[in-house]
This record gives sequence, structure tokens and C-alpha cells, in this order.
Amino acid sequence: MKAGIKEQSVTASPNWLDVTAETIRHLQALLRLDTTNPPGNEMLAAEYLAGVLRADGIEPLVLEAAPGRGNLVARLTGSGERAPLLLYCHTDVVPAEAEYWTHPPFAGEVADGYVWGRGAADMKDTVAEQLMVMLLLKRQGVRLKRDVIFAAAADEEIGGTNGFGIPWLVKHHPNLLRAEFALSEVGGFNMDFAGKPVYMVQVAEKGTVWLKVRARGRPGHASVPHGDNAVVHLARAVDRLATRGLPYHLTAATAGLLDATAASAGATPLGEVLLSLKTAAGAERAFAADLLGPELGPFLYALLHNTATPTGLTAGIKTNVIPAVAEVVVDGRTLPGFDTAAFLAELRAVMGEQLEYEVTMESPPLETPHTTELFEMMAASLRAHDPAATAVVPYMMSGATDAKYLAPLGVPTYGFAPLQLPPDMKLMEMFHAHDERAPVEGLGWGVRVLYEVVVKYCG
Repeated sequence: MKAGIKEQSVTASPNWLDVTAETIRHLQALLRLDTTNPPGNEMLAAEYLAGVLRADGIEPLVLEAAPGRGNLVARLTGSGERAPLLLYCHTDVVPAEAEYWTHPPFAGEVADGYVWGRGAADMKDTVAEQLMVMLLLKRQGVRLKRDVIFAAAADEEIGGTNGFGIPWLVKHHPNLLRAEFALSEVGGFNMDFAGKPVYMVQVAEKGTVWLKVRARGRPGHASVPHGDNAVVHLARAVDRLATRGLPYHLTAATAGLLDATAASAGATPLGEVLLSLKTAAGAERAFAADLLGPELGPFLYALLHNTATPTGLTAGIKTNVIPAVAEVVVDGRTLPGFDTAAFLAELRAVMGEQLEYEVTMESPPLETPHTTELFEMMAASLRAHDPAATAVVPYMMSGATDAKYLAPLGVPTYGFAPLQLPPDMKLMEMFHAHDERAPVEGLGWGVRVLYEVVVKYCG
């Protein structure tokens, strides 16, 4: 056993009702800290977490990448028999339009069985879960064969482009994060397939290509319209993108997901539609006829296509002036196996070769094998705690996370922040939305699942 490791007696199993209540208290406290990015101010959360950890005898490192941009790393030291496990999260959140919320976004109120607030689903709920797991490992005196690392980082919500969070830690303190595997956000939650719960564990994420697409034309007086109008050129290109989309592609991860969810749905119309998505023609029919509904349709469409979503338009300097340039901002997401050049080729084929394409940010897609001991432990724990679950399936996230910065260190990530959702709640609809919230009971359930996985894998 490493120097400094103290023998501790393992106490009885935690009182999970008390654990749930404590987790909710920590989540409420974190939600009341306004860490909207920009500007971030994540030091507020880092100092709160540090105080909680120190009160239980865990001494963290608080590292300030820039004024107010705080990161926290804590480690429970094991015997060194196995490589560490990293639990990581981010403490920044996106802006909230308070006037549209049922409960104030930074009040951390509990109502109707939910904790409400900006970050309740993305991802201060996971911060509270991971914090609670560290506290329980310490309190229960769990003897570890691996170090367990907890990292709560800044600056994820704008892609980490400022480098104040995980990318800064990777650059300046890589040894604090080196691990055999990492667990982070968006996985371990249930989705409904024909009335049966299926649990998703994230094993892949799409790459990112953010860009500006410009059309140019001949400027002139707006009272004399002509056919070389940059605004019209761009509008037609955006309409083609919205109407046609990008081509269909079936990846191995999505094929496995479709097989498992179709088997779960059984001999139902939904089961048949899910299997039909394994061909381009079947997918085209299903999406055109909206056979999958408002939740499953967009979710599965994103897993079967590179996507390009217009998110901003700019043109014009005065009402009576035809502008020379019009520009659209596009959020592109790429499937595993596609680089930026291949994505741009698909985009040009739809929007047009005559436009200008300026890439402003890019990151590669990622995949982590799901034939590992850790994945099997996660799947087994989910099944044990929800006997009604018909499947635990690997899936690909359509967005991007800080996993892309850890991959070059040789640290693969699973999305595993367990959360049991009531039937009428759709997790992805909570992200960046008005009235973001997390279910109290579901979060307590998730802490127990995550803790038992960590104990089994590391203890």
C-alpha cells in the first residue's frame, strides 16, 4: 500500500435517503452560484467544492487558469495495483433568460419533485453526484486498488476554446488527470422505447466543425433589384440545407443501438421502424413521415447523419442598400470516420461551391470500446437497480464534451452520470433549455449507481 494510506474500517452501507438529501443540498448550493459562461466565475464553484471536501478530510488543489476561472482536482489515493479512474465535470453553465422560467434559474428551488435551475441537467447535477461519491468513498473507508480522481473544471460551455478548464489542465498539469478511464456527463439515463426503459451509456461523441458560410453579390440601390443579391444567394443555400440535409451514414455504434432498441421494442410498429433505419431508404421514409416522433426522431437523425445547423444570420448595412456580403453561422457535427475536409465536401455539395467556407473551430469525433470490464460493470449496475430495464446500450452523443481534450493524453471517456428519469421527462430536452431541472429521486438513484460502480471497479 502506498505511503500515506491509512487503514480504515468500512462502515455499514450508506443511508441512501440521507445521501439523496445531501446530494440535493450540494446541487442547490451549486445552482445558486452564477457561473454563466461568459464570463464564467467558476472559482465560486471551485471554492465551494474545496470547502466541502476539506470538511471530510480530502485536501483538493484549486487551480486558477485566469482571474476567476477556477478548477479543482482532488484525489483519493489507492494501493497503486491498477491505474486511476477519473471522474470529471464542468461547473460553468450557459446563460438563462429568467423571464421564461417557472422558477428563478439561480435560486436552486425544489418543487414538484425536481431541483430547478440553470445547470441542473448540464451539468451541476453530475458535479454533485461525483462530489458525493468522493465523500462516500472517504467516509466508508473504502480500500482502493486505484486512485480515484475528481476534477471539476471551468469553461466547457463555449467549447473550451479559451483553454481555462480541462484543456488548460491537460497542458499545464497532465499528471493530475492521467487515468485508465474517465467518467463524465450524458450517459446512464433511461429512454422509453414502446413503454420500456432502455439505458444509454455514451461510448462515442460526434466531432465539431463550427464555421461561417458567406455569399457575395453585387451591391447597389435596393430600389433597383437585380439577380446577384448576396442575401438571396445565401437564403437559397440555407433553404437547400434545411430541405435536403446531409447524406445518411450508419456507424457501428448506431447499428448496435438500433438492434438493441428494436429488440427491446419487440414486435411493435416502433420496433419495425427502428430496424428500418439500418438502410438509407428506410431512414428516409421514417424521417419524412415523422414515424419516430418529436423526441426519437431528431435524436436518431443526428446519429445517422453529419449535421449542419444554421444558428445565425448577418447581412446588410441599411434598408435601401443591397449588401455585398451575407453570412450564416453553422454548427457542424461529424460522425466517427469523418474529418473536416470530408464534412465540408458534403456541405458544399448541398449549399453550393460558389460560397465561401471559413472554419472557426473544429474537434475530432471520438469512440471508446464498449467491450471492457468497466462498461460491463456499468451495465450490470444499471440493470440491478432497474429490473424493468430491457437493455443497456452504447450510444453516440451528438454534441461534444471535454473528452476531446483528454483523448490525446490516452484517457478514454465514457458518458456515465446515472440519472433515472420519470416517463414524461426527456433528458436532452433539458440541456440549455428554459426550466432546466433534475428529478430528486432520480438523482439519488444515480448517486447510488455511480458509487457502486466506482467501488466495484476501484475497491
